[in-house]
Amino acid sequence: MSELKNRIDFVYIFDVQDGNPNGDPDAGNLPRVDAETGMGLVTDVCLKRKVRNYVQVAKNCENGYDIFIKEKAVLNTLIDKAHEDDTVKEAKDKTSAARDIMCKSYYDIRTFGAVMSTGKNAGQVRGPIQFTFARSVDAIATAEHSITRMAVATEKEAEKQGGDNRTMGRKATVPYGLYVCHGFVSANLAKQTGFSEEDLKLFWEALKNMFDVDRSAARGLMSAQKLIVFQHDSVLGNAPANKLFDRVKVDKKCDSAPRKFEDYTVTIDKDNLPAGVTIEELI
Repeated sequence: MSELKNRIDFVYIFDVQDGNPNGDPDAGNLPRVDAETGMGLVTDVCLKRKVRNYVQVAKNCENGYDIFIKEKAVLNTLIDKAHEDDTVKEAKDKTSAARDIMCKSYYDIRTFGAVMSTGKNAGQVRGPIQFTFARSVDAIATAEHSITRMAVATEKEAEKQGGDNRTMGRKATVPYGLYVCHGFVSANLAKQTGFSEEDLKLFWEALKNMFDVDRSAARGLMSAQKLIVFQHDSVLGNAPANKLFDRVKVDKKCDSAPRKFEDYTVTIDKDNLPAGVTIEELI
């Protein structure tokens, strides 16, 4: 495994058409919205979930690429299992030894970090990769649709309907939204968790392809559109992340309501970059 030696900042742009990119359980699972501006939101937790799902499918939970936070996982059982390893039993600092085992075993721990002090203590890990919330470029228009299922759940419901057997429901969508997310990769924290260049390559692969392995009727058509990477030639970095992010501009070019990615232009200022910083477009 090659050690990660450079700080990286990135801009990730994706869109949704006729779907709900991230429902809010506190608002009847409607798409998340900034109440003051009407801009759509997608949480960092939602995006990390999709990365986890992609890695789980791509690597099939092989050694070193298992997923800690996954469906139906019992976390304390996994933490306790690490303490059963011989290297942990023989170690003076069992917490640190168990932490190392967990980082080596689970991709999402060495990538995003984890709290592992809920059972037999395996400490806490700060992950080298973090996301901001994704925010839509323009205000989104949330639409609610009535839907019908030609079936009922119980015989009692069927009797009430005289065998008509219909169940009404609601579905919320965004007609179109273009979302921008900012991310950070810390070489310093990567060294602590064992996150490698190979792990980073898998992470980029996940951002490019994760929507294609995580389809659902509720999410409509979600697509990765741009992945712009700013790489520094040092561990601590050569320029503030916000100044680099300002070089990426997304502007609407249509007069009507946008309904596709081509209704926007994405421009990247590559002139007079700070010394030690390079730009690469992975999508």
